[in-house]
Amino acid sequence: MEQVCVEKTASRGIAAAEVYKYLEPDWTPDRMIITEEQVGEEQAKFADAREAVMKELEILAAENAIFAAHLEIAGDYMLQEGVNAKITGEKKNAQLAVHEVIEEFAAIFSAMDDAYMKERGADVKDIGKRLLAKLKGIKRPDLGEIQKEVIIAAKDLYPSDTVKLSPETVKGIITEEGGVTSHVSIIAKSMNIPTLVGVKGILEKLEDGMMVCMDAEKGVIIIDPDAVTWKDYQAKKKEYEEKCARLKKLREIPAVTKNGKKISLCANVGNTEDIKKALPMKIDGVGLFRSEFLYMENTHFPTEEEQYQVYREAARLCPQELTIRTLDIGGDKDLSYFDFEKEENPFLGWRAIRISLDMKDMFKVQLRAILRASAFGQVRIMFPMIISMEELREAKAVVEECKQELKAEGIAYDEQIELGMMMETPASVLLAEEFAKEADFFSIGTNDLTQYLLAVDRGNKKIADRYSYFHPAVVKAIGQIIQAGHKEGIKVGMCGEMAGDVKAVPVLLELGLDEFSMSAGSIDYVREQIINML
Repeated sequence: MEQVCVEKTASRGIAAAEVYKYLEPDWTPDRMIITEEQVGEEQAKFADAREAVMKELEILAAENAIFAAHLEIAGDYMLQEGVNAKITGEKKNAQLAVHEVIEEFAAIFSAMDDAYMKERGADVKDIGKRLLAKLKGIKRPDLGEIQKEVIIAAKDLYPSDTVKLSPETVKGIITEEGGVTSHVSIIAKSMNIPTLVGVKGILEKLEDGMMVCMDAEKGVIIIDPDAVTWKDYQAKKKEYEEKCARLKKLREIPAVTKNGKKISLCANVGNTEDIKKALPMKIDGVGLFRSEFLYMENTHFPTEEEQYQVYREAARLCPQELTIRTLDIGGDKDLSYFDFEKEENPFLGWRAIRISLDMKDMFKVQLRAILRASAFGQVRIMFPMIISMEELREAKAVVEECKQELKAEGIAYDEQIELGMMMETPASVLLAEEFAKEADFFSIGTNDLTQYLLAVDRGNKKIADRYSYFHPAVVKAIGQIIQAGHKEGIKVGMCGEMAGDVKAVPVLLELGLDEFSMSAGSIDYVREQIINML
């Protein structure tokens, strides 16, 4: 018997079953330099493979929005052009061309610091595997054919693998790679399949048919458990299921503090599919809609109409509150169709509101779309990375300009729409009292705020132990922001990782935070913590 401790829990739960070791086919492309006469043949192979993949994805997209994004990537003009350029210009066969272009696309996402965006690289690779399967004539393993109860162990899984899983047979997932924000983790969570990711070297320790217990709450794997441990995990599994049932019942109880203050529990989302997954948690709204995904998962700057359709659907799904953060790109978030100048310190460079104010026409397209959607719910606009009163006033002026245009065109919008800002820089903390006089609400972004206050790169593993939102300086800054907001009578929320940490709940309640916005999977646990403090 051996115990392995794990840091990354992607989907909570307890499981005990035999191992199903999932080994992928060899995706290595046939490396072949072709002649000029073979160019047309290789291009035709790629075109046929791409068409077949897109037909598969169209079927999957009808059932799951994740594959709608995959379909869009597969149909990306830049992907098509990139592959054909390698075939014609570099005389590489279709397999090698696809492999190299997919790796280049995936590397863009993998280099990003934002965990959610980093994991989008896995989606790109999933599409690459589909294309290579067609080109190499490989039949991909079908995990939907598993007939007995198992815990799947794999180097990594991809959305097209995971979507086929049945919770009736797959009781748990353990992967060597992957992250908690990957689409695989999201799918596993929606199926209530306990999942642990980033477990380095686990495949060397496991064999097919070996018995394994896993606690995806505490991050523990027991390999080849003895009879006593096996029985103990059966009891733990029952206790966990009872706990889930209890948490589900708590959704009907308002999150109210002991002094009678109602706390808003909201979700952080990147698209409308995320909202649908969060609604069963009985959320009070969306505290952060990351609008950048509309831009990053596209082949062009999305039009006003394209954005309006998405924002309107989001407002209808969650009419009580929908806080849309305006475009937050730059830093670690690039666009495939727009060239950013290389910067020595991108996190301190041209990003977020700075880009929007410099590219006013693009900014107005987004603001008009949001304003139009505000006719369908309680929509709020939130500006990221504001560091000066001049920036806030300029952003508000552009909103006013858009309002006047829409009014002249006879297009409805919420004339009282709230305009707030992210509090995520030392400058915003120091100027909080001034900002509170002109902003309608604050939302504290603890991820960047912690990074900037402590001068600690949150993506640098060498100094990871120094990055903590419990640092006295960060806690003091949060208190100052809340105090400044309340002094002017405005609501103060938080949409950073700290809002979803149950250990932080007592501190944040003591400081007077009004709204906790987090990933949907954390809402039940934060609600329980608040209620238990009554």
